[in-house]
Amino acid sequence: MEIIQIDSLDDPRLHDYVGLTDVALRRRTEPERGLYIAESQTVLERALRAGHQPRSILVAPRWLPQVEEILAAAEAVREVPVFVGEEPVLEQLTGFHLHRGALASMQRPVLPDAAALLAQARRVVVLDGLVDHTNVGAAFRSVAGIGADAVLVTKTCADPLYRRSVRVSMGTVLQVPWTRIESIEAAAPTFREAGFETVAMALRDDAVTLDEYAAAPAERVALLFGSEGPGLGRRALAAADRVVRIPMHHGVDSLNVAASAAVAMWALRGSA
Repeated sequence: MEIIQIDSLDDPRLHDYVGLTDVALRRRTEPERGLYIAESQTVLERALRAGHQPRSILVAPRWLPQVEEILAAAEAVREVPVFVGEEPVLEQLTGFHLHRGALASMQRPVLPDAAALLAQARRVVVLDGLVDHTNVGAAFRSVAGIGADAVLVTKTCADPLYRRSVRVSMGTVLQVPWTRIESIEAAAPTFREAGFETVAMALRDDAVTLDEYAAAPAERVALLFGSEGPGLGRRALAAADRVVRIPMHHGVDSLNVAASAAVAMWALRGSA
């Protein structure tokens, strides 16, 4: 660990932390540069435990001892620069108040092949076209807490490693196995070959209730969830084996997508 006092905000090694509130910039640059931001000591610790490598760490002086402990306990972490600066300086650099102890610029891990991921799973969640990073993070937290085996996200889904997604997930996005697929319809043969029944959660006339489906589910189930507004698209629905809905009351037609994922996983928990 190399501790570096921040003397100038123009230091090129600090570039990873500039303009973190600029959503458009981060959506454009993060995947290209192969990094994500881990915010808070808890998330940093989980990222290191998952084997992710930090590029650098940004911390205020009062949080440095805790960060030193986390790094000392981590295995297989290469020497990493730790930039230390007073909180007003860090706020000027990042564009927001750093109140969670630390920020770390982390190398993105190589995502596994979808077929390899499915081979080790029995219950998976597929997120298609979600645009809200909060919903993505909440879905991952439910997967970790309720007990599905993996998450697959389509190319149109918000980034699970975006800073807000990681934070809302409480770092569980760094624990849950996940990967990207082109689309649900393109991945349909992969699901079939792995022995999965694809179950679209949608409001449709031919949908069975979740209670009915949970009474006798398939051995391997992929739960499909669509975007916050329109839900699953026509092609995704056509590619699904079954369509299931959650019974609602008082004129409410559906739940938030992250809440729906939690309810569906809970209903199937005993059959996995």
